[in-house]
Parts: sequence; C-alpha cells; structure tokens
Amino acid sequence: MAGHFELKKAKNGEFFFNLVAGNGQGILKSEMYSSRSAAENGIASVQKNCGEDSQFECKESNNGKAYFVLKAKNHQVIGQSQMYESEAGCANGIESVKTNGCSEVIKDLTAE
Repeated sequence: MAGHFELKKAKNGEFFFNLVAGNGQGILKSEMYSSRSAAENGIASVQKNCGEDSQFECKESNNGKAYFVLKAKNHQVIGQSQMYESEAGCANGIESVKTNGCSEVIKDLTAE
C-alpha cells in the first residue's frame, strides 16, 4: 500500500498535514499553517522536494535522538520527522519520505 497525506485542522484553527507511510506509520509532520491553502501548498512542496537528498537535513535533538527536516528550495522547513534512536533509523525515515512523499493521495480530515 502506498503512502498518503492527511490534512488536519488543529484546535486553534490552524492547519497541518502528516505524511503517512503505507504501513500506517507517520513519517513527516508539517509546520502549522494559518490557512488550508497554505497547508495544501506545503503538501505540494513535499511532493516537489522529497526526491532530492540535498533537501533533507539530519539533526540531533537535545536528548541525543536523531531526526530530520525536509526543506524547500528557499531553505524553509516543510516538515519534521519523529525522533529516532539512531542515525540509521533517521536515514531509513528519509528513504521512506522519498518513497511516499510523491503520493497524490490527500485524505481530508479537517472536518473531524
């Protein structure tokens, strides 16, 4: 099963999306957007940038766990991964975004 995007609305009225792998695991969470159209543009940016290694950046959190961000061409962060126990896990997460990020399936969960 291929991955998909889930478009959601936060309690504060802002919008965000998650990229979900085919196995149901969340692999990338977006920043918060003030409008639905801005969040949809964020999804389009993931679809456009997910295939390029140079758009990913691995980082280390304060607690020593690895995570990555996906950046647009203008260097703005589009989304962030979960925390991983190792750099290898982080690398696997990037590969999953590269595989699933091109998905055109967007599940609109804003009404929930």
